[in-house]
Amino acid sequence: MNTISNKVAYITGGSKGIGFGIAKILLEDGMRVAITSRTLEAAKKAAALLSKDPSKILAIESDVISMAAETEAIEATIAHFGQLDAVVANAGVGHFSNIETLTEQEWKDTIDTNLSGVFNTVKAGIAALKQSKGYIITIASLAGANFFEKGAAYNASKFGLVGFTQAIMLDLRKYGIKVTTIMPGSVATNFANQVSNKADDWKIQPEDIGQLVADLLKMNPRTLPSKIEVRPSIPGK
Repeated sequence: MNTISNKVAYITGGSKGIGFGIAKILLEDGMRVAITSRTLEAAKKAAALLSKDPSKILAIESDVISMAAETEAIEATIAHFGQLDAVVANAGVGHFSNIETLTEQEWKDTIDTNLSGVFNTVKAGIAALKQSKGYIITIASLAGANFFEKGAAYNASKFGLVGFTQAIMLDLRKYGIKVTTIMPGSVATNFANQVSNKADDWKIQPEDIGQLVADLLKMNPRTLPSKIEVRPSIPGK
């Protein structure tokens, strides 16, 4: 098993939800973590909740739809911590509408963030990950394998993300870079304007995904779980 203590992870969309849960668990396991949000205020607020130690946590403003912003964010992470060992492409949005009412802007926002945004994050991190023989983890969804009504934009983005991640896994493993996509089902977050509350206790918790990410990073280098589906252990209420 690999030790991950003192290694460095870069997490997009780390100010809330799944990204925040991943950052929390990785910090508890001794990693140093950079988290991004579209606003510096949100990133700093989350970072303060995660750790008071600036040697452990870094807050960065970045929008994944911009290659330039993601490149600057990765560079800032390396400048602050001196290395990069894992990239977790987590940032995502959800617009759920019938194709007749789905707007061009909703379609564009979904694809730009959930698919092209991951491309930008991955491209920005490859050079550093080659040096560290690091790890790329994308947070997809069971919606990347199961289509549903009013899911045209979201399904398209997540089906595409699963295919993208599996293809780059084959591209990059020759460099010692491991690539995995995690496909969660129902997670207790405020994603897509849904409010998480006590009634969501049956759902996957963000920290559960964080533990899964930590377990992947600790796995023996000879083993690569390239695609992981994860769902609540009991049916939805």
